[in-house]
Amino acid sequence: MTESSHHEKIELLTLSEVADVKGFVGNFDITIKTNPRYVNMSKCTGCGECITKCPSKVLSETDMGLGMRKAIFKPFSQAVPNVPVIDAEHCIFFIKGKCKTCEKFCPAGAIDYEQKETIRTEKFGAIIVTTGYSMFDISKYGEYGAGKYKDVITGLQLERMLDPNGPTGGHLVRPSDGKEIKNIVFVQCVGSRDEEKGMPYCSKICCMYTAKQAILLKDHFPETQSVIFYIDIRATGKNYEEFILRAQRNYGVIYIRGRVSKIDNLGDKLLVYGADTLLGEVVKMEADLVVLASAMIANPDAQNLARKLNIPYDTYGFYTEVHPKLQPVESITRGIFIAGACTFPKDIPDSVMMGSAAAAKTCALFAADELTVEPKLADVNIQKCVGCFNCIGVCPFEAIQKDVVGGRSVAKVIKTLCQGCGNCASTCRAGAIDVKGFTDDAVYAQISASFDEIEEREEHVAG
Repeated sequence: MTESSHHEKIELLTLSEVADVKGFVGNFDITIKTNPRYVNMSKCTGCGECITKCPSKVLSETDMGLGMRKAIFKPFSQAVPNVPVIDAEHCIFFIKGKCKTCEKFCPAGAIDYEQKETIRTEKFGAIIVTTGYSMFDISKYGEYGAGKYKDVITGLQLERMLDPNGPTGGHLVRPSDGKEIKNIVFVQCVGSRDEEKGMPYCSKICCMYTAKQAILLKDHFPETQSVIFYIDIRATGKNYEEFILRAQRNYGVIYIRGRVSKIDNLGDKLLVYGADTLLGEVVKMEADLVVLASAMIANPDAQNLARKLNIPYDTYGFYTEVHPKLQPVESITRGIFIAGACTFPKDIPDSVMMGSAAAAKTCALFAADELTVEPKLADVNIQKCVGCFNCIGVCPFEAIQKDVVGGRSVAKVIKTLCQGCGNCASTCRAGAIDVKGFTDDAVYAQISASFDEIEEREEHVAG
């Protein structure tokens, strides 16, 4: 691949989104919309001079609103490619028509305000969907002061604070006034296992990342004391239980089994009201910082993408696999694989395993000379087909197309798309479609065989 084509391929895959998907396994036609970066990737050297000189500042999405970023910025510190992008919604030039500071100070002349959105269609043999997850909106818990008190934050916000590249440079300070922190209270299951305000399911990762953060706090800031309110500890992975015990025994993390009922603001302190269900006592303590373990939820646009890809999703917006145990990374549409937290809340080891499995499935698909499919496929008897095409409207996989045979319009089944659901067979008024292995004759024979066995038994008993 030449250097120019290499840059073209990267440009295709960054700042892009799937607009439409057509075709079937081995022959997917994917329409990709690429948003303008306003920076010429072939010229940019990643020096960051434009970012330094930009006068516009907005809240950083990467830092979860705890820090600021410029209107021209890198999405995150390890972003690949190492090229900034201009946020047109906050750029002074795009808003007021003046500034162009980044263009003036760019030594490579890489700024390009004339870039436009592009739409192109590419062919792919398979698709791996790894859309990740979003965080539950903690502002629904008004009794915790979520969204009202600056010192009530989420676990992800604390993670950014502990990062040396984060908004505080790795220093533990109160978001409200920048003072040092001594006492931290963690509240588990905020939005998880709550049918009234949140989600009824367990988010799986909260117990472990909370213990990890408590250990890191004690390691880097020995004067801190962490208290964790929990409902149940769900540490089900390898050495997970030992990790929880290490947090308690070696790092002095206090675990209180019970829920927090309310959090009040007392000047420069937070007052946490809770309960210790093991001791049967009401608990009230002061804290400099409260960290809420918010639930993992499906991405808001996950359902829209699922409709484009023609894969199902559950009540909560997570993608549904063919079989949770035997085919955990395969969707019902052949050639489309799913991995990571798009199927349900998962931690890093599970996500890595699913990603590896999906990649292996894709390689196995490409390595075969022929595609092996299940025998239970729809079959059209063109002699009976009357060309009403009711079957096309009920097929969820778009596996039926119009065809012309002998001057007549008839239905045709695309075998690589058909999943043998039987919708078409049940809809066909002429009885021209059957699912192989589930024809009317075969079903009637199975029913008759059951009655024949009963009659044989009765005759045997009577004899």
